[in-house]
Amino acid sequence: MSLRQLLMRLPCYLGALGPLRRPWWFLSAVGSSRGQSTRSPTHWNQVVSEAEKIVGYPTSFMSLRCLLSDELSNIAMQVRKLVGTQHPLLTTARGFVHESRHNLQLRGLVVLLISKAAGPSNMDTACQNYDMVSGIYSCQRSLAEITELIHTALLVHRGIVNLSELQSSDGPLKDMQFGNKIAILSGDFLLANACNGLALLQNTKVVELLSSALMDLVQGVYHENSTSTKENGITDDIGISTWKEQTFLSHGALLAKSCQAAMELAKHGAEVQSTAFRYGKHVAMSHKIHSDLQPFLKEKAGDSMTFNLNSAPVVLHQEFLGRDLWMKQIREAQEKGRLNYAKLRETIKAGKGVTSAIDLCRYHGNKALEALESFPPSEARSALENIVFAVTRFS
Repeated sequence: MSLRQLLMRLPCYLGALGPLRRPWWFLSAVGSSRGQSTRSPTHWNQVVSEAEKIVGYPTSFMSLRCLLSDELSNIAMQVRKLVGTQHPLLTTARGFVHESRHNLQLRGLVVLLISKAAGPSNMDTACQNYDMVSGIYSCQRSLAEITELIHTALLVHRGIVNLSELQSSDGPLKDMQFGNKIAILSGDFLLANACNGLALLQNTKVVELLSSALMDLVQGVYHENSTSTKENGITDDIGISTWKEQTFLSHGALLAKSCQAAMELAKHGAEVQSTAFRYGKHVAMSHKIHSDLQPFLKEKAGDSMTFNLNSAPVVLHQEFLGRDLWMKQIREAQEKGRLNYAKLRETIKAGKGVTSAIDLCRYHGNKALEALESFPPSEARSALENIVFAVTRFS
């Protein structure tokens, strides 16, 4: 079977697993921190659709060369063997091939938009050998693809199961072991392609930036995992300052440093690079907080009842209460040795954590907008602003 045939059939193979759990960056928000411009699109899909027109072509095609490789075709065939198991790699795979309308490669899109918003510098002779399409150098488009490959590899690697914590409901041990092997193999393959792409850019500073971003990701994920105990997922008292540091490493560093690298490829100076870095950092933080808030803002009680106890609303709620009262609420929410997330969710909603997280999301959104003020007015800048508006609105 060819890769194209496999990709066409894979949504059907995976459809039996139930509704698709959308990626963290799929957002559909309403409400604004600075007020909505009359030109700002209302819905997230519209924001991204209009942004993709500005940069020249849909970013969903950026990784096509990697997807059409024989190596990934073989991996996709192996992933098919996991259908019917509970391995989380399947959820990740479905996010890439099922409902592709919502499979938006946001990081790459932001890199392209900020590249166009900044435009070429007065010292861009190093890039003059590259083709420019829609105001963006081909080297910057390659960087956007590399950024997406690194992020996708991280998503795949995050799907590795801790075999020491398996329960009988998770499925046979051999299935989980096989799924882990495929997750490691496919994630490493994507990282190898990203490293090869970085080398082809022939810019040592860009290589250093993206390499350090990758190390930040690894460090951030390690800290996220180490702040949870095995029993009921009860988190350590990390505090909001520590949460910000860890979240930047695991969710913000890649986008921030990729935006800076895009400026370096166009030979912009340190000031412009710093501005792009700030936008990438703060918009990524806003996205993460917006995602963390979704389980507490949905009206239907059955929606996303489980949530991460390291998420921003929970950490802020815990900080307001103090450790002793927080542990008391945890104990009160436990039933038969398991945490009742529905009960704990309502307890957290009654406190100050949710409203404080909304304020924090808007704070980072405003910081991102402030960074954009350094760029001249343009369609690309407006699209970057609309991305901020879309993730700082709440009903």
